[in-house]
Amino acid sequence: MIRIAKLSFAHVHAKGYANAVRENPETELVAVWDEEEYGGKQIAEEYGIPFSTDLDQILARDDVDAVVVDAVTSDHPRVMIAAAKAGKHIFTEKALAITVAECDEIIDAVEKSGVKFMISMPQRCDSNILFAKKAIDEGLLGNITFGRFRIAHSAALDKWFSGPSAWFADSDRAGGGALFDLGCHPVYRMRWLMGEPKRTVSIMNNFTDNYPIDDNSASVVEFVNNAIGLVDCSWVHRSGPNLTEVYGTEGSIVIGLEDLQFQTRQLSDEQREKYLADIPHSLPSSMQQWINAILRDEPMSITIQDGRDLTELMQGFYMANKQGKSIDFPL
Repeated sequence: MIRIAKLSFAHVHAKGYANAVRENPETELVAVWDEEEYGGKQIAEEYGIPFSTDLDQILARDDVDAVVVDAVTSDHPRVMIAAAKAGKHIFTEKALAITVAECDEIIDAVEKSGVKFMISMPQRCDSNILFAKKAIDEGLLGNITFGRFRIAHSAALDKWFSGPSAWFADSDRAGGGALFDLGCHPVYRMRWLMGEPKRTVSIMNNFTDNYPIDDNSASVVEFVNNAIGLVDCSWVHRSGPNLTEVYGTEGSIVIGLEDLQFQTRQLSDEQREKYLADIPHSLPSSMQQWINAILRDEPMSITIQDGRDLTELMQGFYMANKQGKSIDFPL
């Protein structure tokens, strides 16, 4: 049994992660730390478990083996470095941190402590994305030339963020707006499927004036292999599929429509159908992989370096938009 402390309820998915811990037969939620503005005290009372605004006090508890971090993104370095130094295993919501330098500080603390670390990248566990990775790695798309990765909803149009969630529209605490929050998902998909980035340009704007932060964006990445990737991310769309599209010299994959679309010149029609029928199973969730690693030392499919890679792209996008020029990687 893993005894877990919840570190903040600031993120909109925080209660979902807390419930996942409470419902898993191998984990127990034993304490909550929060700054009171994010509602952790009320939730701790609802769950009937101890609450504290003193992070060191929570991390010093002998009955805490691990932590689930849903603090504001700007607090991630402080919270996770303290948890690592206290010897607590760490599960965190994305992004790892706002800057690459902060990521490196977290990585150093985690590596020195030897704790198990997992960053939530749920789409890295999805069967369709696993299929795309397999087909790309096996050369069935040939040389990758282009990818498009989209995600959007109506958060700015409908003014979703207020009260405890108002920090999502505060660049100092969130790192950025729609792209830095919602855009994490297409960005980590793109980085995993398309490889090492070489340079980027990005355009972000504020379409609604409902929040003082980017709510509409398009970012282009040129990769080391000369492929080009496009991330379009928005809080101002009411509909449309959240697509993953990858094109190469020998084929293509489109995920997000009713059916997975897969074309390749490397296989006959019959072989292609058999290949599609053998789609990988989804992996256990990010949290379950973390639990399995703690209890049974099983490998995890997502690493802390993946978190750093995500932040590096995000930091590059915001630098490119602010400076109005191409930004080279590595940062």
